[in-house]
Amino acid sequence: MPKARVQFVCTQCGYTTPRWMGQCPECSAWNTLQEEAVAPARPVATRGAVRSTPVAVHAQPLAHLSETSETRLPTGIDEFDRVLGGGVVPGSLILLGGEPGIGKSTLLLQAAQGLAHHGKVLYVTGEESLRQLQMRAKRLHTLSPNLQAAATAELDTVLGLLHTERPVVAVIDSIQTLYTAQIDNPPGTVSQIRACATALQQVAKEQEIALFLIGHVTKEGAIAGPKVLEHLVDVVLYFEGDPQGLFRVLRASKNRFGATDEVGVFDMQSEGLIPVPNPSERLLAERAVDTPGSVVFPLLEGSRAMLVEIQALTTPSFLNTPRRVIAGLSYERVSLVLAVMEKRLGFRMLSHDVFVNAAGGVRVFEPAADLAVLIALASAMRNRPLRPDLVVFGEIGLGGEVRGVPRLEARLQEAARLGFKHAIVSRSNLQRPHERLPLTALPARTAQDALGLALGSPRERESEPESPFD
Repeated sequence: MPKARVQFVCTQCGYTTPRWMGQCPECSAWNTLQEEAVAPARPVATRGAVRSTPVAVHAQPLAHLSETSETRLPTGIDEFDRVLGGGVVPGSLILLGGEPGIGKSTLLLQAAQGLAHHGKVLYVTGEESLRQLQMRAKRLHTLSPNLQAAATAELDTVLGLLHTERPVVAVIDSIQTLYTAQIDNPPGTVSQIRACATALQQVAKEQEIALFLIGHVTKEGAIAGPKVLEHLVDVVLYFEGDPQGLFRVLRASKNRFGATDEVGVFDMQSEGLIPVPNPSERLLAERAVDTPGSVVFPLLEGSRAMLVEIQALTTPSFLNTPRRVIAGLSYERVSLVLAVMEKRLGFRMLSHDVFVNAAGGVRVFEPAADLAVLIALASAMRNRPLRPDLVVFGEIGLGGEVRGVPRLEARLQEAARLGFKHAIVSRSNLQRPHERLPLTALPARTAQDALGLALGSPRERESEPESPFD
């Protein structure tokens, strides 16, 4: 009997090699080669189908095909439907990834309750027992008669359930636990995930079943398994957020049935995930208006804007290397802003410990937050609060210039909706043709101009003895 051999498979591109290498020669990714045991070839049922006579297929002009109305199944969760493009398309394969404990199973169990109004929904779990799943369903009030469950991780059993039950929607929790007996490798390996996902894709297309796959993520934040898994599916969703923060954000990185610039915002409560249609009010509910170092920044999350409070605190440092503590923002972008303040504006930042925070556990990584961080730091250094009806946004260049940012109108409309009346923006943004702006936009060409608009004129700054300027 021939012995099983060992090969190494790249989790990114599927390249195979008989020996381990640090870098994949096919896709140049590092540390992605995973060891797998290759069993001797065995006859499988699908091989006979390959030798059969192929079915005749005729090409047709797209323009002559009969038009059919688009069918979508709403989940009953507006934020979820927004990201999907209006609802679930029958026959689609949807992959949902996220960190452990972020709420992937909770979200799909709640969505299954809403989808049960359109027909039978099958929830297959390979990680929990049926008793554990029932306990969670009771807590979430998702015990619909049309919601059926099964606990199995064997692919053939899952395919049999899909053929016999004929559900409208099915949920597989999770794709990393599925395995097929035709492959001797353990569940979660590249070959098992690829084979199981391919078989499920064929069944979903043939029987018009909307199929949700829950996927684990690696420590880098990518969905575990081969990259071909994301190519197989129609929609790739990521469920993100700080477990200790206010919100969880659902975003699409791939969507064949809609746009990828929509996001859904949720709040995790004891009764499940609660959609948050207006996150700006929640984020600013506890804002201290008269506190120095507090600036409101309109953050773009997909196509929607959210108002986020950027907080800064500076204290004199007695260390050789001052501390830089940054939470919720890009460390590199904040370091750039500090360098501009030191070199271009004359602030003595090297003698101060700096603490910068995006309140509410929100993650802000777009360059448009540069100007808000700079104004917050200057307000903290000057110990002077800003006017409460002001929002600030703009990208800072290394020369101290304020660069334009996208989606000016969306940011200003969200700020005006919550009662803000003034905004400091890049002058280049206002030189472009715009409709009537909903609030007063104050143009700034340089960071020095922005400081004058936010904290007063340069002459006022020079007359104050506590000024940190040289």
